[in-house]
Amino acid sequence: MGEQAPTKASPKIPAPPEGKASAKKPGTAPKAPKAESHLGMVRRARRINRELAEVYPYAHPELDFRNPFELLVATVLSAQTTDLRVNQTTPALFAAYATPEDMAAADPEALEEIIRPTGFFRAKSKSLLGLSQALRDNFGGEVPGRIEDLVTLPGVGRKTANVVLGNAFGVPGITVDTHFGRLVRRWKWTEQEDPEKVEAEICAIFPKSEWTMLSHRVVFHGRRICHSRKPACGACPIAPLCPAYGEGETDPEKARKLLKYEKGGQPGQRLSPPPDYPGLPAPPLGATPAS
Repeated sequence: MGEQAPTKASPKIPAPPEGKASAKKPGTAPKAPKAESHLGMVRRARRINRELAEVYPYAHPELDFRNPFELLVATVLSAQTTDLRVNQTTPALFAAYATPEDMAAADPEALEEIIRPTGFFRAKSKSLLGLSQALRDNFGGEVPGRIEDLVTLPGVGRKTANVVLGNAFGVPGITVDTHFGRLVRRWKWTEQEDPEKVEAEICAIFPKSEWTMLSHRVVFHGRRICHSRKPACGACPIAPLCPAYGEGETDPEKARKLLKYEKGGQPGQRLSPPPDYPGLPAPPLGATPAS
């Protein structure tokens, strides 16, 4: 476990290299907008990715997992709920059903009761039983490492498949969740709404080696600073690169109060975060969160 961040800590914003124009000064308004070429957008997008890599060097998947099967199940459960609620639910789930064979033979009502806190538990239970049976019967009880195979499993689409491939198998992929989609549209990287079209357009902007970590960085930024309804523009380290600067709170002091998770000195979403995570681990289900 890494060193815990102090409560109510201000976001860490690294100093720019000498002589380099910084995109990290919170609350700095961008220059007046002008027509941007496609090449200009690509350069700006790659600059944002580099800046986010410095702000979130510890970016990671925010679901607790120890193997591909656990990540697959946790990702299916994460639909329409928070990663925190999934992480609080899966310890009991995997204690009862550690393998696809175990879960395939589960009593549906018992499975539903365990995953009830994640919501939509009947539909999710059906997906978990179906995918576990498919893994048992068609893949020798192992999670396949190809997207063509993963998307044949019940309840598994491209988003879930890319999460599993990128984080359990090291296969690069763009994960277009709600946060990722709204930020790349906010940053004018794409105007597409369909997740597969968003994925295709963003993949064309970045080298394949960046796809998985880009996904984590964008989602981290969306959860911590660039919120949907009230982004913390005044505390945003990439404000000068953002065409949507000013949609949220621009006063630095007020903006800092909007920061979440480790940027706001609060627990993260994982009960077992990676060793380099600078924030607090999340509390178990039913526990009182750290103040």
